[in-house]
Amino acid sequence: MNHDVHNDLSIRNQPVIVTIDFHESRIYPLSAGPHSNPEEISAEDPRGYFHNVYHRHGNPNGTYEADSPEYWRTLCAQLEPASDILLLGHGKGKANASHHFVAWAEKHASSVAAKIVDEVRADIDDITNEQLLRLSEQFFGTAPARDHGDNRRSAP
Repeated sequence: MNHDVHNDLSIRNQPVIVTIDFHESRIYPLSAGPHSNPEEISAEDPRGYFHNVYHRHGNPNGTYEADSPEYWRTLCAQLEPASDILLLGHGKGKANASHHFVAWAEKHASSVAAKIVDEVRADIDDITNEQLLRLSEQFFGTAPARDHGDNRRSAP
């Protein structure tokens, strides 16, 4: 399977915040500027389902296809250099891709699993890059970069 990695960023020894769903993950280094683009990892989806997770008659586990180990491996490879990892996922139970990723990482990539400091439930489809950076700054206890003398961040 082919998993695309876009905007490959250097995250060596840096804390990162990661939004995870079953078809795309976005990695934001804490050192990134407020207007920078995240690193994106997209899963291959040959059937076009992108893990539609809901129950139907004859489908008791709620998924159309199994988790993609190749997708999780690619994500782990990209996260390996990070110092700390804050995961954001949406949904709960079987619909929460971050839970699936944590379980897979604990079993197959313990070095990455050990760097996961927390897993937070959020509306990752609608959260902006600015909000993600603010959340990570609050979580990791770093002061936001400001240069206007008020609450605004740097201009693009």
